Amino acid sequence: MSRVERALRVHVPATSANLGPGFDTLGIALAYGDELTVVTRPEPGATVTVIGVGEGEVDTDERNLVVRSAAFVFERLGRDMPGLNIEAHNRIPHGRGMGSSGSAIVSGVMIAAGLLASDPDDPLELSEAQIFAFATELEGHPDNVAPALFGGLTIAWTNEQGPRFKRLLVHRGVAPLVLVPTFTMSTEHARSLQPKQVPHEDAVFNVSRSALLIAALTQSPELMLEATEDRLHQNYRGAAMPETRDLIGALREAGHPAVVSGAGPSVLVLSNGPRERLAAADLVAQIAPEWRILTLAVDIKGATVEEIPVDSAFSSRV
Repeated sequence: MSRVERALRVHVPATSANLGPGFDTLGIALAYGDELTVVTRPEPGATVTVIGVGEGEVDTDERNLVVRSAAFVFERLGRDMPGLNIEAHNRIPHGRGMGSSGSAIVSGVMIAAGLLASDPDDPLELSEAQIFAFATELEGHPDNVAPALFGGLTIAWTNEQGPRFKRLLVHRGVAPLVLVPTFTMSTEHARSLQPKQVPHEDAVFNVSRSALLIAALTQSPELMLEATEDRLHQNYRGAAMPETRDLIGALREAGHPAVVSGAGPSVLVLSNGPRERLAAADLVAQIAPEWRILTLAVDIKGATVEEIPVDSAFSSRV
């Protein structure tokens, strides 16, 4: 790896996985993300400055998940990773079901891809499939990293060749609303609450709703309430996050297509247009004023990386 100093800027969006019935399969990218500035240095190791979410809480050296993810890619490819100075402007809440760990992993993989491609001595371009495979191996679930990498609505699955995905454009009428509580939820704990087997009728129910959800998200948002019904995971996790369960129940009773965002405890509402989204936000403000309300759009770009001038890398940024 070249010892010439270089700088990159990486942006990775937040995500919401599952979307109700699409457990471990469907995910959507949200226009609300983390931005990292990276400058290489001659000395080995890494220093991470965190601004925003996670400041004073996450590791700021080689143990940081972003750095470990970048190092994983370099090691797998038999390349030496340069020393890194990273400034991370974080917005994605941690432990809330908005893909913060997946975003950190994708950030690291994108940093590695950007540095390898810009190496003046021995450039190496990683393919889309390689980047997706590295991120999936690190995260464990392709549906959690596919929307962060590629934007929009993604369907993810695996076969004998590895992880695969299909990206779809979301209908312009879909208006996402994310409701963020003050408490957190461990993804591992949430998964532990699900049974290994489910009744046949529940499996059939979710197959039908998942198919309907694709149609609702891409063509017919007016079908969203019925399309977001689920019997595979949300009911089993409800006892561990009763506030989330109760808020979803109140929203759905009022006609709003609310689901658990990822493993929770945040709530995602896939409203049919701005007017319905505003009505959902007003209801939440009345019955759960302690929840943070995020009015968001669908991110259509996914993760991006660009080379920037070194001398302007750490200039003051909002």
